[in-house]
Amino acid sequence: MTRIRTTHTGSLPRPRQVLEAVREHFATGKPMDEAMLAKTVGDIVKRQVKAGIDIVTDGEMSKPSFFAYLAERMEGFAPREPKVKGRIVGPMDLDGRDATQFPDYYAGFLEHSPFGNTIRVAANTCVAPVKYIGRKYLERDIANLKRAVKEAGAKEAFMPAASPLPFMANEHYKTDEEYFEAYGEAMREEYKAILDAGFYLQVDDPRMVSEWDSFKHMSLSQYRRWMKGRVAHINHALRGLPPERMRYHTCYGVNFGPRVSDLQLADVLDLLFTIDVGAYSFEAANPRHDHEWRVLAKKKLPAGKKVIPGAVTHSNVTIEHPEVVADRMEHWVKAAGAANVMFGNDCGFSSTAGNTEIPETVAWAKLKALADGARLASSRK
Repeated sequence: MTRIRTTHTGSLPRPRQVLEAVREHFATGKPMDEAMLAKTVGDIVKRQVKAGIDIVTDGEMSKPSFFAYLAERMEGFAPREPKVKGRIVGPMDLDGRDATQFPDYYAGFLEHSPFGNTIRVAANTCVAPVKYIGRKYLERDIANLKRAVKEAGAKEAFMPAASPLPFMANEHYKTDEEYFEAYGEAMREEYKAILDAGFYLQVDDPRMVSEWDSFKHMSLSQYRRWMKGRVAHINHALRGLPPERMRYHTCYGVNFGPRVSDLQLADVLDLLFTIDVGAYSFEAANPRHDHEWRVLAKKKLPAGKKVIPGAVTHSNVTIEHPEVVADRMEHWVKAAGAANVMFGNDCGFSSTAGNTEIPETVAWAKLKALADGARLASSRK
């Protein structure tokens, strides 16, 4: 079998020193200890290379979460008090489809929330024209990753960036169309800089399929129409950028819940393939999605497209046996072709910094299992 390559979805548990520095920076504006941050990124990249990961990143060390980092990179927003205060619940909807079916599980989750120590950034609302002002932070992150990649001897790297679709409320633009276009134009500055630096760009957009849990009023056909509108905005924001240097990541949900309400890959894959990127990263290693290689066994992969299924999951702490990882990889290779797949984890191990669902030692053990499984699968005849 062709050698199987590995990557992951970006966020890794932040070492305590970095976690507290990021927390203080976003709470008080105190500048980060740049030397400490650079050293941490260097260590994180070396650990990825040692674990056997082929396409590495900085673990999002400087960011409080996959989207809250934009609080200091986007102008035109003001903080707003949330309507519901006092509950730190993490990335799930306690009124969503899953919580409605399994209220006892979610009640227990609230009592023992692993999100109690996460870094919280105030919810923002658009109150003025949107403008990207985060160049100095972006250039710092790019420089740190470049240096770390060189020192670790990594051959390739990627950098995640938030979707070009805003998640913040709008009080300034007359229409959502105007707001979405302005926001997408601002995000293009970050996308271009990442690509110009020689990295792969990963567009993080978990909401594309995870919002299904919250949109209880929608049928699947209605939800797909909503998705099509999002795809059009994403493609407009990515216009003219090289698809082969970009990958898109989404996930059905990022919590440890029962998740019976998750959409299935067959429900959305055709729409995901219309996004103008070269590769698509999605969950495929947890018990709700481990079977979905069968979708590509029946549906031909479009020319020029690649998939990055998860081969280890973020949704439990069990370390996958390399034989299990290799079996998963073989299914996808047979379905899509060895040249068209690489493998990662289902979603970030610490999408919100300070989340204790996946401890640091567990995250690194899972990445090693991913790489060990890839070597095993590559050696099978």
